[in-house]
Amino acid sequence: MSRQTIGEALAARLFAAEAAVDQALSEAAMLAAALPTARADAWLSAVTGQKAFSGAAAAVGALAEARGHLVQTHNTLAALARKLGLDALAVGPVDKPGDTPPVGGGVCPVGDIPHGMVNKTLPSIGDPC
Repeated sequence: MSRQTIGEALAARLFAAEAAVDQALSEAAMLAAALPTARADAWLSAVTGQKAFSGAAAAVGALAEARGHLVQTHNTLAALARKLGLDALAVGPVDKPGDTPPVGGGVCPVGDIPHGMVNKTLPSIGDPC
């Protein structure tokens, strides 16, 4: 297995982890936002459910911190890729800075890198899937 192939597989896993944390953060934030309205709609005291409010808020904070750790991981892996000459590596549905023209993309299934998800500036290595 080449370093390029290994880098592409890691990039796909990193993208999947980032997307999962973003989705969890979004869901936890929506839960935290819904709790005060639910309490008021149920005509409950402001004291009622405080532990649930605190728990949801703590989950949002923890997920935001986890996202920050993934961003650090992303930056560290990007620096390593540049050091290894793999600096053009980019996998995911969101265009990376410098993608000219933008390559676009879609949802990445777990364990695979679908067509069009690998930055077109990579050297030809055959079918990534």
